[in-house]
Amino acid sequence: MCTVTLSSQGAARPLVRLSGVSARIVTLLAVASFINYVDRGSLATAAPLVRDEFALSNTQLGLLLSAFFWSYAPGQLPAGWLAERLDARRVLACGLVIWGAATALAGMATGFVTLLALRILLGCGESVMFPASFKILACEATEGQRGRANGLLALGTNLGSAFGTVIGALLMARLGWRVVFIAAGCASLLWLWPWSRTLRSPAARRSRAAAGGPSMRALLRRRELWGCCAGAFCGAYALYLVMTWLPLYLVKARGFSMAQMAPIGGTIYALAALAAVFTGWLSDRWLARGASINAVRKTALLAGFGGLTVCLGLCAVSGHLGSLLAMAGCGACLGVKAAGVYSCVQTLGGPTASARWMGVQNTCANMAGITAPLITGVVVDRTGSFTAAFAIAAALAAIGIVAFGWIVRRIEPVDWYATQPARPIALATSAA
Repeated sequence: MCTVTLSSQGAARPLVRLSGVSARIVTLLAVASFINYVDRGSLATAAPLVRDEFALSNTQLGLLLSAFFWSYAPGQLPAGWLAERLDARRVLACGLVIWGAATALAGMATGFVTLLALRILLGCGESVMFPASFKILACEATEGQRGRANGLLALGTNLGSAFGTVIGALLMARLGWRVVFIAAGCASLLWLWPWSRTLRSPAARRSRAAAGGPSMRALLRRRELWGCCAGAFCGAYALYLVMTWLPLYLVKARGFSMAQMAPIGGTIYALAALAAVFTGWLSDRWLARGASINAVRKTALLAGFGGLTVCLGLCAVSGHLGSLLAMAGCGACLGVKAAGVYSCVQTLGGPTASARWMGVQNTCANMAGITAPLITGVVVDRTGSFTAAFAIAAALAAIGIVAFGWIVRRIEPVDWYATQPARPIALATSAA
């Protein structure tokens, strides 16, 4: 049930109290995140084949891998605004149509320029995924559910990467990358059928009832937002280094075949998925035992970033076997970190600001999607190895510890109405 209380200034102040988000919604959001990462990671999996077919340099390939983020990163801002102002569920559905079509069309690309343009279109469609999803969960999930809900969302992203790496690579080796791209894009659109049945539910109306909230100026004045942005960028740099260059790293730098690379890459992503689910479950259990939100969220964040710093550093200096073990550790730490970051946004932003908060934060974070693939390509071309690339990522992970440990003083719900003038907010009430 969505209830309304009054602030001391007399302004309507929404406190969304729900019995809880439905398992159906969480499952479908997890499936959407799975599809999202299968489609965005398809080019990284196909990188050895695409590079050979189009005779690309590492720098050109890095440009292609980063092109997705040219539209994905800035697209977060309008996506967050749309998810706050319109029905977040419909916004998500429209985005999936765009990114599914872009993936299928990429299988018909005739050259570098065409593929570049379709990667940019893919970024436009996928930019709605997290602002819209976070709006839905911020409105419908209780604080004690967010660990598990966001753990499952992170499970979807990592299983998507694992599936794309393992199954995608095996299929590409047998059928060719073009057939796999077309099939993946068309299959993505099947998700729309079960999702369409949720658009008229009472929970969807409750989500729309939580519109309004702080001004953009009030949002941008929060120290916590900029600490989250800095930390998210540092974590995303490590993620996108692994996601975009892992297949080529294993094939070219470590000498594995495409068929051998697939299970190794899939294992790394599977570890991230398991770590995210376990972290989410443990967070909810810890909260239920009376721990503070701040302690629970920061523990997950600092553990994830601390582990990333160590494992990325080991990747830079270890030998053949050591680097594989360190990559496995990176996968687990990425899962721990992701569960903390996702829940952190919804806690701080709340039902009325999570979509825009995530829009700003993900814009900053995904600048790493532009820089990490490109910088890595340039570094590898100039040095002939991945050592310096991993060292850069390790240094940024250490900065992430500072961002979430010090710049973000406390992770707890922000009282937006204590920091801006009162204004009337129209809310609809409905029984659960």
